[in-house]
Amino acid sequence: MLLNCDLGESYGAWKMPVENAIMGLIDQANIACGFHAGDPVTLKRSLALAAEHNVTVGAHPAYPDLQGFGRRSMAMKHAELVACIQYQISALQGLASLYQTQVKYVKPHGALYHDMMRNEITRDAIFQALADFTSHPLKIMVQAHPQHHVIAQHAQTYDLPVMFEAFADRHYEADGYLMSRHKAGAVLNEQQAIEQARAIIEQGTITAADGTVLSLPVDTLCVHGDSAGAVEMARAIRQIINSKESSD
Repeated sequence: MLLNCDLGESYGAWKMPVENAIMGLIDQANIACGFHAGDPVTLKRSLALAAEHNVTVGAHPAYPDLQGFGRRSMAMKHAELVACIQYQISALQGLASLYQTQVKYVKPHGALYHDMMRNEITRDAIFQALADFTSHPLKIMVQAHPQHHVIAQHAQTYDLPVMFEAFADRHYEADGYLMSRHKAGAVLNEQQAIEQARAIIEQGTITAADGTVLSLPVDTLCVHGDSAGAVEMARAIRQIINSKESSD
């Protein structure tokens, strides 16, 4: 089990303070690309930290929505969305090369991530965008979901390797999707997140808001950098992962 975190999301005077503390605890850094957050100085700092800690870099592209932090869906033509994603990946890859590292995978952000999960047309544009990087193959990170085989088959048509992700700090609905942030309880507190992560790591299960137990294939576990107690969550989850690996 890998541990990932959404990072590089400071922008101008708005700072996300966890990067220095959390980078040494994770395996994968999903780094913003400037369209929902992340200015050039922030992105360079995040990439330098990832390289210093030998953390795998992933691009975290979004709809062009700085004002809404990328959490609003946007109607974009296929060619526009493909180009939008490729532009962001290319910008991050260019900066990554300054630190002798590479973008290895892509995890869409916010509304783009949720639209990818629910909308085949959006998902197809994202997969097309990644598949065009033929000289530098990329993996796609998607949410572990009861219909995971449908997404895996779609990705296979583009020869894209898939990583399935679960979220330590988000509540799930019975259908396997994340609970909307507009609902009370959608974001778990530190202790709830640690217990949910433990169940995912040790049992491969998630208990939804109504008590439904979901059994999902999970390759990597996410802690959001903007969640309260993110560093403490990551530290505790790292210990659970290490303990599980040593006992296997």
